[in-house]
Amino acid sequence: MSIQMLAQELYRLLQEVEKIEKQFENAPPEKKEKIQDKLRKIKAERNRIRAALDGRIDRQPKHQTK
Repeated sequence: MSIQMLAQELYRLLQEVEKIEKQFENAPPEKKEKIQDKLRKIKAERNRIRAALDGRIDRQPKHQTK
């Protein structure tokens, strides 16, 4: 995956985490467990994409100046 695609996916996941966190805050107690599980999975995916993006950026060749 290119850096741009990883960044776009990370942005999408960040928005999704925010949306689910709001759902969790406003959810009735009987639905919180299901929402919390969904939130845990999305956060794990977000962290995986963030790590991949960080690794890609760190491995970018440095431009040499003369």
